[in-house]
Amino acid sequence: MIALSIGLIILCCIVIWRASDGFDVASQFLGRRLSEGVRGATINAIGSSMPELFTTFFFLFILKDRDGFAGGIGTTAGSAVFNGMIIPAVVILVVIFSRLAKNIEVSRKVLFRDGIALLLCELVLIYILGGNSLNWIHGLILMSLYAAYAWYMLTTMKATSEEATFQEETATSSSKNWFLSVLSLDLEPLFIRKQINTANAWTLLLVALLIIGSACLLLVKSCEQLGDELGVPIYFIAVILASAATSVPDTILSIKDAKKGNYDDAVSNALGSNIFDVCFALGFPLFLFTLLNGPIEMSAETVINVAELRILLFILTAVAFLIYIARKTMTIGSAILLLTIYIIFTLYIFGRSAEVDIAMQISDWLRSIDDFIDPFRFWKT
Repeated sequence: MIALSIGLIILCCIVIWRASDGFDVASQFLGRRLSEGVRGATINAIGSSMPELFTTFFFLFILKDRDGFAGGIGTTAGSAVFNGMIIPAVVILVVIFSRLAKNIEVSRKVLFRDGIALLLCELVLIYILGGNSLNWIHGLILMSLYAAYAWYMLTTMKATSEEATFQEETATSSSKNWFLSVLSLDLEPLFIRKQINTANAWTLLLVALLIIGSACLLLVKSCEQLGDELGVPIYFIAVILASAATSVPDTILSIKDAKKGNYDDAVSNALGSNIFDVCFALGFPLFLFTLLNGPIEMSAETVINVAELRILLFILTAVAFLIYIARKTMTIGSAILLLTIYIIFTLYIFGRSAEVDIAMQISDWLRSIDDFIDPFRFWKT
């Protein structure tokens, strides 16, 4: 049964990836007039973060209360670490080994804008999710942060028009066998026969959303089953496996942008996705669930796990941000360093679930930081 659960998680990962390709085409067309960097941090980020939103939603509404919230924050936080470390590293390696460039240079404005915004959102997350009880106000605060970020992005961008270029790039092979397209979940030829337009773009987007949502539902059930079979809390399964599965679209999209030379979009997609994950993909399900079912009362263990992960997420984001801005360009050395940090993070999560001594010592240190912050949470009863 363990093999079956892992196989289903892999299947979900593939389905999410394939369906997200169609979602990407539609969302790129609908956001074609946004400037580079802004498009990556908004349209691209939201589109590629739909799996995190669906997964968090299903964790909360299927598993309910404490387990569901732990799985939701595990998915969003784990995905944020994955996006911040793995995606930029993979982008760098793809560009260098494809001999497109010897390094990549990302706009300092984009890095500082999205990096600082992400760190501020994570600080708010640490501060407000510090009690044993969560309600709709916490979700509303998180959603409001993303609304403010999106408003700033859209009101300060420089408008551009890429419709002609986009039309040419997205002209699809309508002659492709219909059955093979369905079997491979190649949605674009099914809905865009000759030329993409607003109507078929929206149709493609909604169908892709339906498929992604179904895959995320199966992903949640598979993670729950795997956790039961291994005797491991769903929180730890979500941090590594669910987060990696839902981050596949972000990775693919960033690689595509990087191959086109759109390095600003490639990196801002990862950072923007993290802001969306932390604020909206966690905030909206939390807001809706507590509005319908009342406050979530967390167990002492969940409170500790969630507190540790929030602080660790902030620390790792700060480290990644320093790596991004340390030099004018990001090289293969930057990629190796980012990959190493993610491996250490993964080993820590496994060690924490098995209560390995060194992992527990790190856990105690993270908890002491939260204990220091706790007196400043004036709203706690």
